[in-house]
Amino acid sequence: MQAVIMAGGYGTRLRPLTNVIPKPMVPIIDQPLIEYIVQHLKKYDFDDIIITLGYRPQDIISYLGDGSRYGVKIRYNVENTPLGTAGSVKAVSDMLNKTFLVISGDSFTNINLYDVAKFHGSHPKGITMVVKELEDVKGFGVVKFDEEGDISSFVEKPEKSNGKFVNTGMYMIEKKLLQNIPSGKFDFSRDFFPFVLDEMKAYVMKEYWSDIGTLSSYYLTNNEVALNPDVFGITINA
Repeated sequence: MQAVIMAGGYGTRLRPLTNVIPKPMVPIIDQPLIEYIVQHLKKYDFDDIIITLGYRPQDIISYLGDGSRYGVKIRYNVENTPLGTAGSVKAVSDMLNKTFLVISGDSFTNINLYDVAKFHGSHPKGITMVVKELEDVKGFGVVKFDEEGDISSFVEKPEKSNGKFVNTGMYMIEKKLLQNIPSGKFDFSRDFFPFVLDEMKAYVMKEYWSDIGTLSSYYLTNNEVALNPDVFGITINA
């Protein structure tokens, strides 16, 4: 199966960590976040990986290489100017298969991706959005949907919301949907999803998920992994 890792952001909210490395290279315990993502994708047979890059691309390319040491194939696309989330995926459309997974390069999760792929294959819609229930939805895209998972509303980072499910930045997408995305800078959450709700289903994940977008979430995630390494399949060397 095929996956796209969106790893082009500047990570400004993670400074000073990201002054010298791109956000996906920040360490979770003793390995870069993006390495964990690649290993997690491989665990669920996503062995054809495309990584979209922007800020300090060579740091990631030099570290991961062609992916052979992880048992996967990795290809890269470096953006000379930021294209946004949807724009970055559109830019690699020539490399994409009919169905593919998209995951943010700042997501740390132990989600069962077999279950996501199975759910996506069970319905006729073009996009499955993975959502997570949170007590505090501030700073996230808020998703509302019915018992069947049909999404009725998506609002990116609302000032106030009575919703409790957020967009995790993980999607299964049918390639045909990309024809609705123009070339150039375009964002999934702001420019695309609100206008294709009839093509979207929500998949509610129960596993762990963290958006490594701020220093507080970064340190909290490292602490949670250190306390429960077995949950994430991580070995901590003494």
